[in-house]
Amino acid sequence: MTELLNLNRLVYFTTVVETGSFTAAADRLDVAKAVVSHQVGRLEQELAATLLRRTTRRVTLTEEGRLFYDRAAIILHEAEAAYGDISQSAAKPTGMLRLTAPLDYGEKVVAPTIAAYLKKYPKMRVETIFDDAVSNLVDEQIDLGIRVGWLADSSNLARRLGSHEQFVVASPDLAAGLPLDASPRQAKALPWVGNAQLRGIGQWLFSREAETVVAELNPVVSCDKTPGVLSCVLAGIGLGIFPDYSVADDLARGRLVRVFADWTLPSGGIHAVFPPARFRPAKVRAFVDLLVAAERRRARNAVAG
Repeated sequence: MTELLNLNRLVYFTTVVETGSFTAAADRLDVAKAVVSHQVGRLEQELAATLLRRTTRRVTLTEEGRLFYDRAAIILHEAEAAYGDISQSAAKPTGMLRLTAPLDYGEKVVAPTIAAYLKKYPKMRVETIFDDAVSNLVDEQIDLGIRVGWLADSSNLARRLGSHEQFVVASPDLAAGLPLDASPRQAKALPWVGNAQLRGIGQWLFSREAETVVAELNPVVSCDKTPGVLSCVLAGIGLGIFPDYSVADDLARGRLVRVFADWTLPSGGIHAVFPPARFRPAKVRAFVDLLVAAERRRARNAVAG
């Protein structure tokens, strides 16, 4: 009878791959180096394949090792998720939390939440991908994605955390030079800084009481990252459209001013997005709970401000 798959050996093997050495893997797992070496050796014997090339300086994957690692990582990810939720009544967050968020929201809201999370769960580790590009949670083995704006149809599960307003802003000097009657109707004639990540959004709907205007923008500069867009707007190159949390500090300190302040743009949602799975591990649930609390505080502060 074929021996059942030993998940512990998969843990030893994948940790060696991820840390780059048997010594580092032993340190991460808090076991002797000999234990790691023995378990990986047993795994290779069971598979009748060489998974790792060992030299005095480094450990590298063989072709068979690369194929096996890709599958083993998925197996361990699913096993961790299953175990975490089966014992959810008593489970505490453990292991590594991998999450992704847009750059500006990651800086303003997610990073402080990570600090609170690690203070509460000091044995946890967090790996972040702060990028305006949307990551594939399944392919990249990400536990949690934060999406700002409008969710696209997908097989992922989502939980609404809150919402945000959108503001048109400019540097004080640029705003002072705008025509006195400037409004969204003249938007195309004004200089704008565009965000290349917002592909497909060529027009913006402005509203004021019962009046609506569909405005087409004319970017003089486009950037592929939100911080780059913000830097260009702060430099006075053009107007920009940002979520409220992204420019709140600059508005409060007078580095930016609102333009078309009596008009509103559609508000966007802030969602936690999860890979398709029946259960979510405790490490994800705990982080989302802290993020919900952070969003509530941010919403209260926005109202008070």
